[in-house]
Amino acid sequence: MNLTLKSLLALVVAVVAVTPAISAEPASAAAPAAAAAPMAKGQETATQVCGACHAFDGTRGAPTFPILQGQHPDYLYKQLTEFKSNKRDNPIMAGMAAMLSDEDARTMANFYASKKAEPGAARSAEMVALGEKIYRGGINDRKIPACAGCHSPNGAGIPAQYPRLAGQHAEYTEAQLKAFRDGSRKNSIPMTGVAAKLNDREIQALADYVAGLQ
Repeated sequence: MNLTLKSLLALVVAVVAVTPAISAEPASAAAPAAAAAPMAKGQETATQVCGACHAFDGTRGAPTFPILQGQHPDYLYKQLTEFKSNKRDNPIMAGMAAMLSDEDARTMANFYASKKAEPGAARSAEMVALGEKIYRGGINDRKIPACAGCHSPNGAGIPAQYPRLAGQHAEYTEAQLKAFRDGSRKNSIPMTGVAAKLNDREIQALADYVAGLQ
């Protein structure tokens, strides 16, 4: 009789020990699949809607279009919603953004953000020296703050508010600074104030510097 009880207890212990492992397998298998679905949707949208100008993975395409890979997802989502509402004025992007649902915008932003940003390169040693001086120290006599204060010393930026600048096309950065300066881009009050105080040479120098920033 004692042997039978011991055998029964051993069987119960064995069943209890095995049961959690069996029930955990479907959950652990389902988690990666659930996480992959939005990323796949983001890639599909990026390929179909954005690929012609930004490349499907947001890599180093034409310099007139921004590099999107490695950009903060919150910042990308914010820009898409502002193109859609015309807070950021760009007829081409307004049309593209109008086709996107809120979910499309979020999944696509997450997809581009998941890609590792490739390094860029500066073009002029003279311009880089001036650009670095302004980026890291600002211009005191004109009350121009250091760019590094908002975009970080390595150009990584701050999610949502301030974009990653490191490696961005110099041509694109220069165009945006001039757009802030002349008022044609109005969706960042801080940048409008800063750009208003910069001359063409200083803008070109900053754009060249951030292109090679890593």
